[in-house]
Amino acid sequence: MPRKTLKDPEKGDARTRLLDAAREIIRRKGFTATTVADLCGAAGVTKGAYFHHFDSKEALGIAAAEDWRDTTGALFARAPYHESEDPLGRVLAYIDFRMEMIGGEMAAFTCVAGTMAQEVHELHPAVRDACGDAITSHAATLVPDIAAAMEARDLAGDWTAESLALHTQAVLQGSFVIAKATGNVEAARESVRHLRRYVELLFSVDS
Repeated sequence: MPRKTLKDPEKGDARTRLLDAAREIIRRKGFTATTVADLCGAAGVTKGAYFHHFDSKEALGIAAAEDWRDTTGALFARAPYHESEDPLGRVLAYIDFRMEMIGGEMAAFTCVAGTMAQEVHELHPAVRDACGDAITSHAATLVPDIAAAMEARDLAGDWTAESLALHTQAVLQGSFVIAKATGNVEAARESVRHLRRYVELLFSVDS
């Protein structure tokens, strides 16, 4: 069954609607500034319903990070960048796909897990860990293709498929920060273009 969204607030259960609200509001306002009233108003539920599902804001943050991991995981699993027969082609297509996703309002393309991790890494370690799992588990999905590309090109060095996969996420998260700091979406795209150039150079791809 398709997941219900805030576009259909009368449908779906309260927990799902609250998590949908968290995904949108946290990316717009940040975790600290997001209030229970914000979430309940956007989700169309009562505070009683909120506290039935989440006994604290930290519990909401953990659930939001886990929901983000699962929701985006499903999105990327069916994304078209998997179609290339060449593993490096899939890695480059992934980067292109991420660049295509950058556009519109900041809240539409930035990362819930990355946004929260920057705010709560000391104050809420359990939320931080959930955010870390969301980011690193996504990076792990790139490792098989990077490793296969390295093997196909007999490429080895002082880096690993795992480290390059994490580097892609570091660049992406950093690009979101730059876009927010400058108010310039194109700055985020340019960072991702540099990431693509770097991967091409690393694998000695002829331009």
